[in-house]
Amino acid sequence: MCSLAAAVGAQESPSATPLKLDTRKDYVITDLQRVVQDLMKKADVPGLSIALIRDGQVLWQHGFGVANVDTGQPVSDNSVFEAASLSKPVFAYAVLKLVDAGKLDLDTPLTKYMPGAYVENDDRLNLITARIVLSHRTGFPNWRPPGQPLKINFRPGEKFSYSGEGFVYLQKVVEHITGESLDAVMKRLVFDPLQMTSSSYVWQEKYDALKVFGHSSIGKLGGRNKPDAANAASSLNTTALDYASFVVAVMNGTGLKRGTIEQMLTPQVKLDETCVNCLGATSGKLSPSLSWGLGWGLQQTADGLSFWHWGDNGNAKAFVVGFEKQKVGLVMFANGSNGLSIAPEIVAAAVGGKQPALAWLKYEPFDSPARKLLKDIVARGSDALRDYREAKEKNSSAAITESQMNRIGYELLGLKRVKEAIEAFKLNVADFPKSSNVYDSLGEAYAIAGERELAITNYKKLVELDPGNKNGAQKVKQLEAGAAKVDPALYDSYAGKYEAPFGMLTITREGDRLFGAAGDESKEEMIPQSATLFNVPGVGVQVTFVKGQSGTVTHLIVRKNGQETEAKKIQ
Repeated sequence: MCSLAAAVGAQESPSATPLKLDTRKDYVITDLQRVVQDLMKKADVPGLSIALIRDGQVLWQHGFGVANVDTGQPVSDNSVFEAASLSKPVFAYAVLKLVDAGKLDLDTPLTKYMPGAYVENDDRLNLITARIVLSHRTGFPNWRPPGQPLKINFRPGEKFSYSGEGFVYLQKVVEHITGESLDAVMKRLVFDPLQMTSSSYVWQEKYDALKVFGHSSIGKLGGRNKPDAANAASSLNTTALDYASFVVAVMNGTGLKRGTIEQMLTPQVKLDETCVNCLGATSGKLSPSLSWGLGWGLQQTADGLSFWHWGDNGNAKAFVVGFEKQKVGLVMFANGSNGLSIAPEIVAAAVGGKQPALAWLKYEPFDSPARKLLKDIVARGSDALRDYREAKEKNSSAAITESQMNRIGYELLGLKRVKEAIEAFKLNVADFPKSSNVYDSLGEAYAIAGERELAITNYKKLVELDPGNKNGAQKVKQLEAGAAKVDPALYDSYAGKYEAPFGMLTITREGDRLFGAAGDESKEEMIPQSATLFNVPGVGVQVTFVKGQSGTVTHLIVRKNGQETEAKKIQ
């Protein structure tokens, strides 16, 4: 799943030098080794793997840092990373192989291949084709809201709107056409032909020893996603070398007809120049240099056309760029939340040239004031927030944005620094008193801290500013009802495994207590607020269990950092 970038203004490659076509290869490698290690230290990125492509082949691959900060296990050439949304171009390549084989037509409505009401009561579904899916023009959201049916938000083909849901729909069509699971299709059409021996859309036993762990923005150990079910949009696990082999195949047109690879790298739709992933409001002004092809983002610069994509699964980040004509490119995977904050510098050192795609993504730089403040809070606690407040009062230019302070608060909640998180959210309330979102965040933090009356006060202010906010009204009702007394026997119906876009959640009952764990992370106790709503104070999370018409639990909804994610019960 693609998680959201922290937008703080355009960030292009720090170097506007030409492509490094004539620079000696050993010079480039030596410079990369120096630059990468320095950036990783400054940005708290524990581990990273890079593959450098020159002359249409993999020139060099190297792992940096550690796979797990607690054990010190080093990143090796065989270390497996989450590809996140880099899953999408590989799936697109497989789809185009089916096109070449006559199994699928790019412009035939997908309902012709898989009849049925994939979207209820909307004939616009009949307009969606493989071409429209691969160029992100379905009208689907990126991911549907938890517990709600999938909807089409605009006429398919009308404009770009990044959507993982579209890729999942096409995945189901491919599985229907071939009679195979997605992972079997990918193995047959992509992984085996390209000798991508470490790649899979579902978890493999060998990954237990090879896959890196995710880490927070301050380098704190997180967990690992172990996808039991393949997701064309997000579940690929792979190595930098494997993925570089795929990029080389795209550069050289391997495995596809010439006309097909040309279509893959032909602009299908222009991007709005100011949006981040085009998930929200847009300016309506189209970028002169950025567009989307079939599975790839495309950028047009003085060096010609290049293809690119990024990956963001929270604590796992990735970026790839390739120049078909010049046969140069870079693949990078990081096991830290800040991985994309250092991508511009790494791409500049490895490839050079202008990279408008990195400006469009708008990831917060590793050395931004907000990131420095978070590190200072972690190191010095409330004193850092006091010093920030005093500096801001003397110089307004020292202030950081509402969204940045909100992110700091949620990261502190994730670190179990609830007191400092509340202080950060209170600063946001003072600075942005007319924003309903700041009261939502502060109310959530107070609820996690067990400060029920203060939580109610802030949720009521949220509803006052945003009367249509159903979540706020529901929270007020739940909190006013007081602490819940829940029959522990109910916990048996909640126990099991739940599959979310970010990985597997495991819920267990231990006597009269309920616990939850994400991936390989340690379990955390879940405190009941009602018969279905639970706080997880240790990680700043709220969980709601949802029952179907039969009365059995069908899924749960995780609320963290102001975002909601649905996880389906599978066991």
